[in-house]
Amino acid sequence: MKYSDDYTNDKFKRRAISVEEAQKRVMEHVRPGITEIVPLPEAQGRFLAEPLHAPHPYPHFRRSGMDGYAVVSADTKNCKDDETVWLRVVDEIPCGYVSDRLITSGLAARIMTGAQVPEGADAVVMLEATRLREEAGDVYVGLKKIVEPGNNITPVGYELQEGELLLEKGTRLGAGEISVLATFGIHSVPVIRKPRVAVISTGSELLSVDEPLQPGRIRNSNSFMLAVQIREAGGEPYIFGSVPDDVKAAGRVVMDALQNFDYVVTSGGVSVGDYDIMGDLVRQEGVDLLFNKITMRPGSVTTAAVINGGLLFALSGNPGACFVGCELLLRPVIRTMLGAPQPFLPRWQVLLGADYNRVNNYTRFVRARTEIRDGRVYAVPAAVDESSVMISIKDSDCLIVIPPGTGQLEEADKIEIIKLEGGGWS
Repeated sequence: MKYSDDYTNDKFKRRAISVEEAQKRVMEHVRPGITEIVPLPEAQGRFLAEPLHAPHPYPHFRRSGMDGYAVVSADTKNCKDDETVWLRVVDEIPCGYVSDRLITSGLAARIMTGAQVPEGADAVVMLEATRLREEAGDVYVGLKKIVEPGNNITPVGYELQEGELLLEKGTRLGAGEISVLATFGIHSVPVIRKPRVAVISTGSELLSVDEPLQPGRIRNSNSFMLAVQIREAGGEPYIFGSVPDDVKAAGRVVMDALQNFDYVVTSGGVSVGDYDIMGDLVRQEGVDLLFNKITMRPGSVTTAAVINGGLLFALSGNPGACFVGCELLLRPVIRTMLGAPQPFLPRWQVLLGADYNRVNNYTRFVRARTEIRDGRVYAVPAAVDESSVMISIKDSDCLIVIPPGTGQLEEADKIEIIKLEGGGWS
């Protein structure tokens, strides 16, 4: 679907759409992810390209759950009224050793936790419940309590049977998932290739991070912030640096990036000033403009367009707006391409941690920090949450969602937040 006809060439006359509609429009252009095979040590943080099933049961042998003695449970039926039953110890079984002794009535085998239970034994008695004696060169173990069949033995397939689902398609592989794959010998893992995202900042005022400060100029911090956000989403960022306020120069860089990367994200140049080059670029012939204004603060001028089949995100140069635009729009696109079952950040119902009285006609996404008070979750708004403010981003682990027209909010009011990835509780 083309949305370009919704707009006029006068960039001061934008038609704002909702965040939800903007997300819907960019999602229509998500490209299917490409499968690649990576070695297990390189699979951390990657997304599975297909479901994986257990190639064998786990455990694949009867496993002792205790240090103790493997016995025939029927031998213990006479352990009553403090009567001790004595069994001759015929083997010692450490982990990794498979006994060739058959345990029959009157016999026992010393066994370690995790070792394979010998044939014939149907229970393991914990070491602390036994005592030993020697007689005629043989060792005997004494038991004083009745044990049931299967006691302290983990049966074959207790955790998973052969063919059962191990991990679903779209699972992000963390420590637990990697452990599961290693346990089942899955050393080559099918994953979705990381989306490659070009990161471009616009503005003649930008300095590189290693340049000394100059009057009227600032360092290009947005590119590095966006690169981290892209990595956290599962993508692979490529920082192009900054381009000056020149539509033709910016256009050449963007067009080249669109041909070689899955997505392109820019920061800056989307407002309504004389030097806001991205606003002009997306109105050129052959560009399918998806939107150039969203009913949200910060970042109302966030823009997206399709150029030659490639998806371009043009975010505000203000760091707060740039950060929010990436989380709400680029992140779910990356996650969807990776096959994640839940591409959007989770939304929670919590309590407001401090009074908030800022009223807007648009939905406001307020940087905030969650904390626990008396067992309940509160979100405390950042003291300074202006679009141009950068410092409070580092102190935030969520975004408070303030619907349009909301009046005075007081501490402990119920609110909705969007939980940012990696954010914890103080």
